[in-house]
Parts: sequence; C-alpha cells; structure tokens
Amino acid sequence: MNNKIKKDNSVFYISLILAISIVLWGIVAQSSFSSFANSLMNFLKTYFGWSYLIAMFIFVIFALILAFSKYGKIKLGKDDDKPEYSTTSWFAMLFGAGMGIGLVFWGVAEPISHLVSPAPGIEPGTIEAANFAMKSSFMHWGFHPWANYSIIGLALAYFQFRKDKPGLISSIFIPLLGEDRVRGPIGKFIDILAVFATVAGVATSLGLGTMQINSGLNFLFNIPETKLVQIIIIAIITVLFIWTAISGIGKGIKMLGDINLVLAVTLLSLVIILGPTITFINSFTNGLGQYINGFIVDSLHIEPYGDNSWIFGWTVFYWAWWIAWAPFVGTFIARISKGRTIREFIGGVIFAPAIVSIVWFSAFGSMGLNLMDTMGMKKMSQAASVPSTALFQVFSYYPMSMVLSMITVVLLSTFFITSANSATFVLGMLSSQGDLNPSKSKQFIWGIVQSLLATSLLLAGGLEALQTASIAAAFPFIFVMIFAIVSLMKALKEENV
Repeated sequence: MNNKIKKDNSVFYISLILAISIVLWGIVAQSSFSSFANSLMNFLKTYFGWSYLIAMFIFVIFALILAFSKYGKIKLGKDDDKPEYSTTSWFAMLFGAGMGIGLVFWGVAEPISHLVSPAPGIEPGTIEAANFAMKSSFMHWGFHPWANYSIIGLALAYFQFRKDKPGLISSIFIPLLGEDRVRGPIGKFIDILAVFATVAGVATSLGLGTMQINSGLNFLFNIPETKLVQIIIIAIITVLFIWTAISGIGKGIKMLGDINLVLAVTLLSLVIILGPTITFINSFTNGLGQYINGFIVDSLHIEPYGDNSWIFGWTVFYWAWWIAWAPFVGTFIARISKGRTIREFIGGVIFAPAIVSIVWFSAFGSMGLNLMDTMGMKKMSQAASVPSTALFQVFSYYPMSMVLSMITVVLLSTFFITSANSATFVLGMLSSQGDLNPSKSKQFIWGIVQSLLATSLLLAGGLEALQTASIAAAFPFIFVMIFAIVSLMKALKEENV
C-alpha cells in the first residue's frame, strides 16, 4: 500500500506546485496577474454568464426531484449504517464549512449595497430598492448555493460509502468513464482542479476575513489596521485551525462546529431583539414571498438587450464563487454524511441552511435598511463601499453595540477556523487518494500553505485577484457537476428500490 501511495502522490505534488506558482505570480507581477484574472472573469461572465444561471437552476430542480423520488430513501452507506454524528453537530459542521463566514461578512453589507446601488430601473434609496435588496440577498444566499454544494456532496457520499470508492471527486465518474480512466489523467485533472479551487478559495477567504477581524478589533479596542496586526491574526488562526484539523473531525472540527452554532444563534437572537423586530418579521415575510414568487424568473434572468452589469457583478459572480467552493464543501459534507438517507441529506444540506440564511439576512438586513433615514444616502453608500466595517458601523446605532461587536469578532474567528480546518482536512483527503483519515503531516503542510498564501497575497495586495482567478479557474466545474448528476442517476437506476 505504501508503494502505491508513494507512486500516486502526483495530485499532491502537482497541486502544491500549481498553487505556489500562481501565488508567486500574484506577488511578483501583481498588475499582470490582476489584469489576467479580471480579463478572464469578464470574458466568462460576458460569454458564459447564461451557463452559470442555467446550471445553478438545474442543481436546485435536480435536488428537489431527487428528494421526493423513490431514490430518496436510499442510504448514503450500507442499509444498516447509522449516522456518525448527531443531527445538530452534522448541521453545525456543514453550515460552518459552507458559508458561515460569508453571512457575517455580507449580512448587513449586501442589503445596503443593493439599497444604494440597485439593478437598473430601480431608484436608489426607495422602498422598491429596499424590497429588491432583501429579495436579492435571499436569492444569493438561499437555495441555489446549497443545492450546488449538494451535487458534489451527494454523489461523493453515495460512491464513497455505498459503493466503497475512494473519497475523491473523480470517483463520481466511474459509471461514465470506467475505473481505469478515472484513475488515469482525466481523473487526476479533476482532482487537481478541486485541490486548486479549495486552496485558492480558502486562502482568499482567510485573507479577506482577517481584514474584517482587524476592522472589528479596531472598532472595539482601537487596535490599528496594519499589515503587522493582520499577520498576527493569521498566525493565531493558523495555529488553531491546524490543531483542530489534526485532532480529527470527531474532536476538534465537531467541537468548533458546535461552538459556532451556539454563537451564531446567540448573535442572531440578540440582533432580532435589539434591532427593529417588527421590521425584521415583515421583511422576512415579504422577502420570502417575493423570493418564492420570482424564483424561476430571477434564476434565469439575464438581459439580452439591456445592461447586465448588476447581474454579472452580483448574481453571476456569486454563482461562480459557489461553484468554486463546491469541490471543498461538497467533499467535506460527504465525509460527515455517512448513514443519512438521500432525502435526509437534501433536507439537511439545502432546505435547513437556506432557511437559516434567509432569517439571517432578514435580521441583519433589516438592521441596516432601517437606518436609511438616520444615516442618509451618503453614509449608507460609504458603509456599503467597505463591507468589512459595514456591520460594526450599523451596530453602533443600536443598544449593546459593544456586546454585539465582540460576539461578532469571536464568531468571525471561529467561523474562519471552521472553514479553514474543514478545508485542511479535505485537502489532505484529496491529495491522499481519498483517504477518509488523511495523515497529519499532509494536513499540516496544507494548513501552512494556505496561511502563507493568504499572508503573502495580503502583503502584496493581490487577494482579490486570487479570488477572481480561483473563481474563473473553477468554470469547468459547471460541466463536472452536470456530468456528476448524469453519473449519479446512472448508478441510482441500478438500485433495487
């Protein structure tokens, strides 16, 4: 077995070299790297924006049909397998890995951005703009991203635990390509792409989140927003996420996931109580109605003759971002979902987190939008232009702002650690032939690599360029996921149900 692992470490080495090379490019030739990344992303949005919209819509419809089909009762594992984790811990881990940090970062910033700069045809700062802001936030953080994660997660969990295949994304394609081809260059290419998307996605999130933690500490304790402070934050978070990843899922990752859930529920409850409670309830009710009513139209909305700048800048960018995160989040969700039925999996991975996200945006968005008259258009626009501080600015207008801000900084840190330790674990799996318990040394290496990438790009000012590059590089995953659906259905048809 050792010889096979030594001989088959190509995914690990090629991914490592690729990630380091791209980061070096981002540091040494920052302007050419930024220019290339932006040009590639603009090309994909302009000529293939439609493909992101159609693909994400397909993912939602497929998951919905599958949940209510006869295949819904099939176990992700053997028929007598039981879930490894309690439903609460399972939900906490998948939610933390999937987008926890994003909700804190964008919970206030996105709705006020849409209020002050809505889609063409809507006047900024109006009631129409406020309604549009809530509906759009629900759209971007609701059913679509989680359905996207579920495609990889469901297919991988099925082949991993029911068919005893390695925990690699390439394993999903065995019914279509055959075992030999999947173990060859095509399969390796898919796995290398998955590793790169994960490294780049987590490194940029680590860097961008560090800036928000620094903003929070500056707001709370006047700690300066400097590169040195940000490097110290990354160093502390790195120690914690590598330690929890190496401790294993059952200990470190599960424990942090549970802590996250308690903190998130506490913060959300306080925001609902201290914020404009009736406005929150009305926003949730009205926004949900608009979201459901316009679901099909909004899912496929792209202007053939008009201005698509808002759609490209927000919806298509988000869809591309979620697709870039699908290999990592899908692999992690698969790893913790053994023993669940397909129906249970889809309910837990799509519907539950989507509802939580919608409640979150209703609460935090209402807090922000409610200040339109108090702050005025100019201050609102300034807050929207710096998403990392928008939340703290809005809190300052409400009671117990210091308590809310302190919980937020702790929650940002724990969400970060959860995303990073999940990614470190997944990178260990993907570069160890799908080993469900990868070696501590490989996890340690990937943990250090992610932190060094985040630090070097933070110093060089190339974080957003790497984010753009990683999102563009994940474009082929649209087709990987469409074929994953075909492959999964082919395998399910052979089941005796």
